[in-house]
Amino acid sequence: MEAKVSHGFESHLLRQLGNEVIGSSITSHQRKNFMKIMQFSIEIQAPRKKVWSALFDDKNFRDWGSIIDGGQYRVGDMKEGNEIQFISSASGYGVTSLVEKLVPNEFVSFRQMADTKDSGKQDREKEWTGGTESYSLTEKEGATTLIVEIDIPPGLGEIFNDRFPKALKRVKDLAERKE
Repeated sequence: MEAKVSHGFESHLLRQLGNEVIGSSITSHQRKNFMKIMQFSIEIQAPRKKVWSALFDDKNFRDWGSIIDGGQYRVGDMKEGNEIQFISSASGYGVTSLVEKLVPNEFVSFRQMADTKDSGKQDREKEWTGGTESYSLTEKEGATTLIVEIDIPPGLGEIFNDRFPKALKRVKDLAERKE
């Protein structure tokens, strides 16, 4: 069965949740002036808890995250209010993100606080800073719809249109596999 992956530039979560989830240091209007909001979705034949595990358990995250950026891994505890880092072992570049809202197995939103290099040890030119990324999971009759919304810096839209659907297909494969 082919994975159904959709992507678009309208942001229903931004409209639905507004600044409660997204925060107010940079407004949606300001973000739209320099970042493109992209949305990707996929239907997964697995319960939300299993999809969440496929997304955020360390081994799984490294697996699908590396499709987007080589050797991607996460440093820090994913708890609301914590700062965590997403780093590429291939380039040493990454972002420090604030976990703004976390409802386990259902929703998480990150605000990119700083762009980093040298495996997260030094700041670099601001490319992702101020952007947001959210993962929303809804379950119906044992199937989960995963919707990802992410602010993409100028010039990276084509790369994400190519890589993110492949990464979500990998999340689907991880969540649907029999143990």
